[in-house]
Amino acid sequence: MTPDAPFDASLVPPGLLGADLEAIATEFGTPVFVYDEDEIRRRAREYLKCFGRGNVAYASKAFLCSALVRIVDDEGLHLDCATGGELHVALHAKFPASRIVMHGNNKSDDEIERAIDAGVGRLAVDSFDELARIDRIGRRHDSVVDVLLRITPGVEAHTHEYIETGTEASKFGFTLTEDVALQAVGYVEQSPVMRLAGFHCHIGSQIYRLDAYARAIDRLALLAEQANRAHGTTIGELNVGGGLGARYLADDPELSVTDLGKRLHAAVAESWRARDLGPAPELKVEPGRSIIAPSAVTLYRVGTVKEVPGIGTYVAVDGGMSDNPRPVLYGAGYEAYLPARISEPRPRRGTVVGKHCEQGDVLVADAALPATVEVGDLLATPATGAYGYSMASNYNEVPRPAVVFVRDRAARLVVRRETPDDLVRLDME
Repeated sequence: MTPDAPFDASLVPPGLLGADLEAIATEFGTPVFVYDEDEIRRRAREYLKCFGRGNVAYASKAFLCSALVRIVDDEGLHLDCATGGELHVALHAKFPASRIVMHGNNKSDDEIERAIDAGVGRLAVDSFDELARIDRIGRRHDSVVDVLLRITPGVEAHTHEYIETGTEASKFGFTLTEDVALQAVGYVEQSPVMRLAGFHCHIGSQIYRLDAYARAIDRLALLAEQANRAHGTTIGELNVGGGLGARYLADDPELSVTDLGKRLHAAVAESWRARDLGPAPELKVEPGRSIIAPSAVTLYRVGTVKEVPGIGTYVAVDGGMSDNPRPVLYGAGYEAYLPARISEPRPRRGTVVGKHCEQGDVLVADAALPATVEVGDLLATPATGAYGYSMASNYNEVPRPAVVFVRDRAARLVVRRETPDDLVRLDME
């Protein structure tokens, strides 16, 4: 980043560059998450173009609300839900259950029962305990349940350890070690309740090196070969999850969904051909971050500018780790800019911090800002559409922000701001 260079506006979704963000902040308050609805739709369509209708499920853990569920439905995507709560939001918004993939490494009986009753399209199974629960509940309901076995391929995805899910040490899925995954295939094949739809594999999140996917696919092909030999199993679909990295900083690469699609399809075709497994399975993906993160900015109001001799400048805003915990959890990096002065040089360096009682409450560790940043300025952080609101908390009893969608420069409130009364609504006394 050149010290005096203006902010790289390509980090801001196109529909928000021309929007009156100051007016939005005034109307809806700050902090506020602001999404470019057309950018969400554009990115969803890009995935559909590369993988085909029916083969793309939006990963709702990245961000979910009823309005977004309806966009996902409109655009013809499927939906990945990881908890009973996410399933509830999806069904509340009238999303077709047959287009839902139900995930979770520790599904309760109630969650499995709700999923079966609703008629979800796939249950992604994570353990032998879960297989037993599905068998028992399915028998009681006289149901046949289509399942995906989640496989842990033992692949290093070169991302942060907290969001890497494909190694042998992962809490997710059936490992290939000692034929554990093959035993799971046998369990499903012998069950009158379950039907094996295919394999699922998610190696991690915020991935920049695409070669990790090919290695995982090759190991799944080996398992498919073993399953065919041992049980006569044919794998009809291969869901390789999500994880494509998003661009948070000006220096981050812009990864191509088209390139991802070509490389994944080629990897599946080659791995199945090399083992003479017949037609390649249907390839499915579950993007979340790469669709939703770049589609939003978060707006804050500067409340304090503090110079610390020998240390630097703190620019404190009215949000913080309660609306974006990623920097404190993973050391995640972000940019910052002042929407009213987006084209100005930014010679001033400072740390953008929140209002919480933690020294680690940092939003942008080394922000480049105009020399005249001052109290009352509107400050924005781009690429905050994923894992901000969905991981938000009420730490220090701070109400969670509002969420606004913008289309054709018109803003609409889709999630209201919490009020102080919301902070006590669950209290019994």
